[in-house]
Amino acid sequence: MIRVDIRAKWFGQTQVLGPVRFDIAPGETVALVGPSGIGKSTVLRIVAGIDQRFDGTVERPEEMAIVFQEPTLLPWRSARDNLLLTQPGLTPEGAEQALERVGLAGRGDAFPGHLSLGQQRRLSLARAFAGVPELLIMDEPFVSLDPEMAEQMMALTEQLIAETRPATLFVTHAEAEAARLATRVLHLDGQPATLVA
Repeated sequence: MIRVDIRAKWFGQTQVLGPVRFDIAPGETVALVGPSGIGKSTVLRIVAGIDQRFDGTVERPEEMAIVFQEPTLLPWRSARDNLLLTQPGLTPEGAEQALERVGLAGRGDAFPGHLSLGQQRRLSLARAFAGVPELLIMDEPFVSLDPEMAEQMMALTEQLIAETRPATLFVTHAEAEAARLATRVLHLDGQPATLVA
């Protein structure tokens, strides 16, 4: 069980988050929605442990994966090496299987610069799921994709979540994405931001 109990988050003299409390059960997908700039990504960074300067506590498992808005791949490493370097214990055969799962079979030697944006997003998903995470965090993973590619990526993400069953927290602006992927939707709003009904 992931337990999030944020009491407050400040940037300088400005309080950006008030009380934000929620749990995520294993296998549950929770969407966090709200206006731009409200603090959704800040909540994700706190849950992920990237931002530790806040009042409160977060209980999360060690096995965790993050899918950012941008693919954040190592451009000087092949697709296969991007998986192997970030997933200790993954074999080259396991990396090839992970690539195949996301529709990148045979592209293990390709460098990120030789992959389309959609393929880079697929590689980011392969990297996230290769380690079989207990907690998956996604920060607007379908942003800036055309409708057809966004649909393909949502369908792939649905499939990978169904196979792996991590506790999942993802941020989106799109209510339709939240309704489709999430078992529960949380709304963040206000100044400082809190969860609203």
